[in-house]
Amino acid sequence: MDVLSRAPRPHAPTPDGTWRNWSGSVVCRPAAFVEPADAADVARHVTQAVADGRGVRVVGGGHSFTPLVATDGLLLGLDRLAFVDEPVALAAPEGRATHTVRVGAGLRLHDLNRALARLGLAMGNLGDIDHQSVAGAISTGTHGTGGVAAGLATQVRAVELVLADGTRITASRAERPELFEAARLGLGTLGVLVAVTLAVEPTYVLEAREEPWPLDRVLDGLDDLLAANEHVEFYWFPHTRRALTKRNNRRPVSDAPLGRVRGFVDDELLSNGLFEVVNRVGRLAPRAIPRLNAVSSRALSARRFTAPSHEVFVSPRRVRFHETEWAVPHEALPAVLAELETWLERSGEHVSFPMEVRFAAPDDVWLSTAYGRRTAYVAVHQYWRTDRRRLFAAVQEIMVAHEGRPHWGKEHAVARDYLETVYPRLGDHLAVRADVDPSGTFLNPHVRQVLGL
Repeated sequence: MDVLSRAPRPHAPTPDGTWRNWSGSVVCRPAAFVEPADAADVARHVTQAVADGRGVRVVGGGHSFTPLVATDGLLLGLDRLAFVDEPVALAAPEGRATHTVRVGAGLRLHDLNRALARLGLAMGNLGDIDHQSVAGAISTGTHGTGGVAAGLATQVRAVELVLADGTRITASRAERPELFEAARLGLGTLGVLVAVTLAVEPTYVLEAREEPWPLDRVLDGLDDLLAANEHVEFYWFPHTRRALTKRNNRRPVSDAPLGRVRGFVDDELLSNGLFEVVNRVGRLAPRAIPRLNAVSSRALSARRFTAPSHEVFVSPRRVRFHETEWAVPHEALPAVLAELETWLERSGEHVSFPMEVRFAAPDDVWLSTAYGRRTAYVAVHQYWRTDRRRLFAAVQEIMVAHEGRPHWGKEHAVARDYLETVYPRLGDHLAVRADVDPSGTFLNPHVRQVLGL
């Protein structure tokens, strides 16, 4: 077992007991915060919290924008459950997956990626941020992009949970399959995930091609783009008709790496130092944002590079923001973007962040945003110092009109009466949850409101 330790805990409460998420939008004061050493320690703290009449929630990287973690009870940090067991070869490969590996639920994705690389292995798909814990990423529906690729929860082969009575249970497709289906994307509502078994594959290299295109060219040729590439996404700059396209495809591991020399300015314009300056200027002078977006979109250059898969999937994000993200049926994407553009023009609202559009194949995970349908994701961001409420409310209205499913970890204000119309297995999930946690130990006000409990 390879145990990976981490130093400072950015997700932990401050000395006065206050906990905040990454964006600063969620604040709570838990009665206690502990970091258990192992699964037995988790069970001890959970049973004690139940005896004390306290609820229990778990925090990973604190990167969710919804109050999933917020509690006035016991807050568990799982950073000490950060291990990677020796991989196990599959008797019959599952597509590209050749091995499974059991990992600690508190392991951060960036540590997982490095540990797998040392073993000659890699994840089949990833999101573009790697601050989250494994448990946090799968429990909230982190999805990455593709067209043929699916979210992280589809790579889970088994979960290990500590229930409210301290019992430790393993669930998989073969063993307690309904609990497995509910827990591999369970919002932390069934118990405490302590370990996860993932399907992984041999290390691979991605060639990344990034090019600024007119938005009309992207939308008109979208089906061809998705058919010709494994991973496709694009960033639309609001108040312009320009977008940055990204296409990632596998190449032989022996391919010589191509550098990112021209990419530094692009990264800074999209998400880091220069982008922070752009957002600060835009906050002080909102009417300048359309012009700033036009300049930024035209300053981007085409680039091509190859690198290990996780280095291509993940992008640095140093500018803080608020985010709402919705999964809509793939065929609804052009109408959704057109309605967003119309609303921006009529409302006078100014948005300095590019809107990120990604894709996923249908999957069978009960609470997955891509359950049963080909999916397009639209992520709308607003600088963390800017009031995003009016913008996000308008986005939600547009998305709901197109049967959009909210990302569980991103801001939204829909609840069970709507969610039941877009998640056909929500009732099954809630039945399993009630069976393993009838007293609601792992619920909090946000989860109760969203799930109607």
